Parts: sequence; structure tokens; C-alpha cells
Amino acid sequence: MSPAYRFLKIFLYTFFKVFYGLKVFGLENIPREGGFIMAANHASYLDPPVIGGVCTRRVRFMAREGLFKIPLFGTFLKIFAFPVKRDKPHPSAIKGTVRRLQQGELIVMFPEGSRSVDGSLLEAKRGLSVIAAMSRMPVIPTLIKGTEKALPVGARFPRPAKITVIFGAPLVMHKEETEKQFQERVNRDIIKEIENLKSKLEAHGKK
Repeated sequence: MSPAYRFLKIFLYTFFKVFYGLKVFGLENIPREGGFIMAANHASYLDPPVIGGVCTRRVRFMAREGLFKIPLFGTFLKIFAFPVKRDKPHPSAIKGTVRRLQQGELIVMFPEGSRSVDGSLLEAKRGLSVIAAMSRMPVIPTLIKGTEKALPVGARFPRPAKITVIFGAPLVMHKEETEKQFQERVNRDIIKEIENLKSKLEAHGKK
């Protein structure tokens, strides 16, 4: 982790802690080394910087290639992300992501594919499960709660809200599983796992 990245990470964590009362649970589920996929729900443009600030390791996002063409923002985005075609990912992009994982990188992906307008969880796209199966890497379900209120879809300015991030137990490929079976399980269960984290958080808040 470079000094510049470390500084940015500390800045982001401090910002969200001070202004949004940021709470983080499940950091023990993040491997200290080796590649894996962090699969998070997506309801706000704040989600990537929140994850970047709380994660104990350097993160890399798959981001829509058009975002890199935005002046200044595109330059900033390169620190955290690499470009892909969201609507129709090219095979080379998928292979490139698999290669990054096998080289030990932490890749953050949003299985829903796009932001949820009301914060509810959407159906998972197949891209994440394909990459998980090809790389044979663990997939960590991640819940981001509160960003849908802090900066919802369509909002121009941030609003007061409490933000919580929970990292769940990883989905790992079993020895007896084929790549196809692992792909199907990840595609079937990842949103369910994130939903379970959401339910546990809501149950804990009612106590």
C-alpha cells in the first residue's frame, strides 16, 4: 500500500467516521493476503469510497469505462478502479479480472450491476459468479447500510445518515464442486447472504 493510498484511506475513514458515525463489523472475515472478491450491495455513489476507507487492504473496483473519461474524477478513479464495459463485459476484461485475483488482488464487485433506487436488494447478475468460478476465489458478502440515505440515487448533495458496513463469512469453492456448480451457488446465494446480514443488523437495532 503506497503512502498516497494509505493517506487517502485514512482520510476517507476519518471523514465517514466523523460525519456519518461509521461502524464496521466482520473485519476478521477479510483474508490478510491472497485474492478474493468482495461482493457488496450498491445503492449510492458513496459505496466505493466507504469500502475503500474501511477495508484493511488495498481494494480495486470494476468501474464503467465511461467514468474514466470524466475530467479530474476519472484521474481520481484510477487510484481505486479499472475500466470495464458494464452492459457487455468483454472476455478479455473478465480474464483480466481473473488474473488480478490470481495475483492476489482484492476485487470489489457489485453483484446487482447497478445502484438500487430505493436501497432494496436487486437480483444478482452473472458476471460476479463467472469470475468467482474461473478464479476459484472466495467471495465475501458485504452489506453497506445507510449510504442509500446519505446520497440516494438522484440526490445532488449528501444528507445526514448513519453508515454501517458488515463483512460476512466467505463463500468458498468446495473440493467436490466443479466450476459450474460453484458459479451456480454463488449466483444463487450471494444476494441471500447479503440479505441475511441486513436482517441481522436490523434485528440487532431493535434490541
